[in-house]
Amino acid sequence: MAIPGNFLSTTTESVDPNTSGWVAKLNCTISLGSGGRNGDGCLAVKSSASGEMQARTVSSYEVVPWTEYHAFCDASGATVPERIGIRWLDASNAEISITWSLTTATASTTWHRIAVGGEAPGTAARAQVVVSSTPAASNVFSYYENFYFGFPVVTTGNKFAFNTENSEIDASGWFNEVNSTVARQAPMVSWAVDYYLAGGQVAAMTATANGNSSMRSTDRPDATPGVEYAAYCYLNPPTSGSVTWVELRFYDVGGSQIAATRSTLAAPGTGWYREYASAVAPAGTAACSIAVGIDTATAGQVLRVDNAVVSTAPVLRAGSVLPYADASFEQGVAGWTVVSGVATITRSTPWGSFSFDAAYAGTVTSSTATTSVIRSAKFALPAGAAGQSFRTEVYSNVSAGGFNLTRGIRWYDASNTDLGLTSGSSAAIPTPNWWLIGNTFTAPANATQAAIEYTVTATTTSSVWRIDRIALWESLPLTAVEGHDDTASVTLTLRELTAGQYITIYRVTPDGTRTLVRGPSGLISLMVIPSDLMVVEDYEAPIGVEVSYYIEIRATLTSTAGTRASDGVTLTAGDENLCWLKDPGQPQRNAMFMVVSPPAWKRSIAQSAYRVRGRRNPVVLSDVRSGLEGDLIIWTRSDEEADALHWLLDSGSALLWQVVPGVHESDLYVTVGEADLPRVVDRADEEWRQWTLPLTQVDMPTTVGVAGTAGRTWQDVLTGFATWGDVPTTYAIWEDVLFDRRNGG
Repeated sequence: MAIPGNFLSTTTESVDPNTSGWVAKLNCTISLGSGGRNGDGCLAVKSSASGEMQARTVSSYEVVPWTEYHAFCDASGATVPERIGIRWLDASNAEISITWSLTTATASTTWHRIAVGGEAPGTAARAQVVVSSTPAASNVFSYYENFYFGFPVVTTGNKFAFNTENSEIDASGWFNEVNSTVARQAPMVSWAVDYYLAGGQVAAMTATANGNSSMRSTDRPDATPGVEYAAYCYLNPPTSGSVTWVELRFYDVGGSQIAATRSTLAAPGTGWYREYASAVAPAGTAACSIAVGIDTATAGQVLRVDNAVVSTAPVLRAGSVLPYADASFEQGVAGWTVVSGVATITRSTPWGSFSFDAAYAGTVTSSTATTSVIRSAKFALPAGAAGQSFRTEVYSNVSAGGFNLTRGIRWYDASNTDLGLTSGSSAAIPTPNWWLIGNTFTAPANATQAAIEYTVTATTTSSVWRIDRIALWESLPLTAVEGHDDTASVTLTLRELTAGQYITIYRVTPDGTRTLVRGPSGLISLMVIPSDLMVVEDYEAPIGVEVSYYIEIRATLTSTAGTRASDGVTLTAGDENLCWLKDPGQPQRNAMFMVVSPPAWKRSIAQSAYRVRGRRNPVVLSDVRSGLEGDLIIWTRSDEEADALHWLLDSGSALLWQVVPGVHESDLYVTVGEADLPRVVDRADEEWRQWTLPLTQVDMPTTVGVAGTAGRTWQDVLTGFATWGDVPTTYAIWEDVLFDRRNGG
């Protein structure tokens, strides 16, 4: 599988089907091994004698001085630990230096990650990836595969810099806060082959003496009051009984800590466990950080940390009013309480024993076969909630005994007056495994707040109910469409989808024709649904013609499709003297222009005529007739319009030509040949230009995706650079900033 953003070729990355991307550098021979995870092949490096052996990439890759780069791979060796390096080269391909990772702490035949990060030296022009191990004899093998080299791989939306998140450069991202020392280590850790956010080197906190120990990030990125944030990282505790934790902290403008939320790991062992802490930033917040620690540590105990993130809290259901802590139980039971009865509510334990989201679930236990009432905290509803429908849902698992359940919402006004409970009928909670249970209720007059309330009646003693991923949101249409005449596009909104299922979306015209709609990876046909909310912007919908959308959703690739259909929507036809030229993959470049003359179409054909002696008529052999060809003549009426057309044509991609129905032309996908653009009047101060665009009809592009940022924010830009002043030197234009297309990348 191709690693996103990889400078290396697919063959060099996966060592499939051969080793052509690699060459022996020192004291070794290389060959094609088997048993890899990113394809079967792997790089087998065999020592020629005792001592260090190295292999490197055949190719070198362009780099920009003083810019951070990242290299990693998976390694396996029975007797020797390994390391990976970035070999910096100058413009004449002479070696400047090698930035090495730490050597892994132990040897292991299990595939494990090795990684390194580093800044290109000021004289660097190119770089190579190098792997190394030091056997004590000849004919010793080390194996490598799943190689990456490129810009740092970081978590989208993380407020921390690359080195704080992954410690691949040095240990400076962490500070020894209480009774501790901080260093980097390279333990043998086996991550999933396609998990690229954790690396080979980790931050390690060692307790100096017996007692509480902690370290915190040196990064203190900006934070905004009222925004819900989540902090998480992988923790590797020294023992399963160690009390280790992660803490999200907030600071005021003067740097004083004003709030902290801690989440304690319930470790099932001494592996690597992701632990979350989340909270809403209080009034006065200016910055945030993350801290980790061990309570009552023993001197010499080590807590290791990787993949440290602070970002806005995960959205489990679009529009839900429940904070992450109340919805997912990752740091306890938050605002949930037992209002009446003998039941208790706790967080499941240990880590990973029960969960639908992340690693924990809420656990309702009833020791007797009696009725109890469980209620959440109160949550503010959207403005104008009175009379509106609201939905609740809970992922449910009865792990012991049984329960009957009544679901409801208790409503409150702005002064916290209880407006009563709206509930459904009682029913047995389904078993076994996880079930999604939902209800819809109508908010009464004056309702501004709500709490979820569950009345549970245990049917046996010692009954246990697990709950997770709870949500409460205003019930909006499952499928909605909206036309935008200013961009000649239609927005299709799909709600309450199930992430991981498969979706196909068609645009339907009045004659019944169905055309697949374009998404981020091409036409949306059996695309994996990314979340419960999908917003699709259709820039290829015809103008002046009613369209609707037909949606097929499948739980698996082979299951029967469920369907939805949207209402119709029509984009205003507008002026027949104007046309749209659109780039299907770069809709931000789309623009409208004045038509001077539509094409005088012709359809060429390849023919050969053979004149037979003695026959009046020739024998003619013909290929199929081609599509339309002709010159479209348009005017740009300002320098801004001319710049927009230059920008649109620059990529050379296939374009969509669209006109209103009244001009008796069909929308066409075309390529544009050599363009002429003389001034309309031959004067230096004339802005208007007359463009002659030779059009050739082509098929609709099927694999071209709509360019998107996949959640990229200004925070991602900021954390990638020391200052904003570094950004213009790294990107040529602001569009490149949006899509992270760096100079030399």
